Amino acid sequence: MMGPAHSLSGAAAWLGVGAAAAGAGHPMPWPVLVVGALICAGAALAPDLDHKSATISRSFGPISRILCGIIDGLSHAVYKATRGKGDPRRNGGHRTLTHTAVWAVLIGAGASALAMTGDRWAVLGILFVHLVLAVEGLLWRMARTSSDVLVWLLGATSAWILAGVLDEPGHGSDWLFGDHPYLWLGLPIVLGALVHDIGDALTVSGCPILWPLPIARKRWYPIGPPKGLRFRAGSWVEVKVLMPVFMVLGGVGGLGALELI
Repeated sequence: MMGPAHSLSGAAAWLGVGAAAAGAGHPMPWPVLVVGALICAGAALAPDLDHKSATISRSFGPISRILCGIIDGLSHAVYKATRGKGDPRRNGGHRTLTHTAVWAVLIGAGASALAMTGDRWAVLGILFVHLVLAVEGLLWRMARTSSDVLVWLLGATSAWILAGVLDEPGHGSDWLFGDHPYLWLGLPIVLGALVHDIGDALTVSGCPILWPLPIARKRWYPIGPPKGLRFRAGSWVEVKVLMPVFMVLGGVGGLGALELI
């Protein structure tokens, strides 16, 4: 899928988790619901860090472009080192390492550890990166017609304000994990990456979410529905069907999370 659909699906997924958490007796304070949805929307773009033409490669100027090149090379090297007998040869690393559940869990766990053991600047850094990506995905028309500096300023200002709100008593810095403030920050990052992978699995190429489990003599088996049910990224199915569905599901999930329905 394309960036806007990925981000929208990520936000909707976190709002759905909020509704489920409320139903399970662990309701999210509203700042956790809002911040988590924005982080998840941003994290839903992050697996495309292996693609030099993806939205994320343009989000932080030369830094993200260089990082995309590094991740692409790393992903390709891991693919070559671990591919099975049925896996084809390939020239790049797109839709390999960063499009797996293993990567999603590792990135989320790393973010949680950084947020929990680092100082306020670590939390601000995590928020800033994902809020910039959320703007790039959810407000992509505005982002593409604005300068990068304005998007970065919006991300930095929002991160500062939202971190201050979360730090207020009862506003959720310690949600779910009690004595471990901000440990939960990794959850929307894991979820966003997994939602991205599931979205890509619906497209023609599929997605190797279950690597390194061997399936049909392949370590990088492209998981997906039957080929007749798949669609091309950016097609009318994505724009006219899936994106409205994500909006509706997100709205229902948000209302459920706030215990309004």
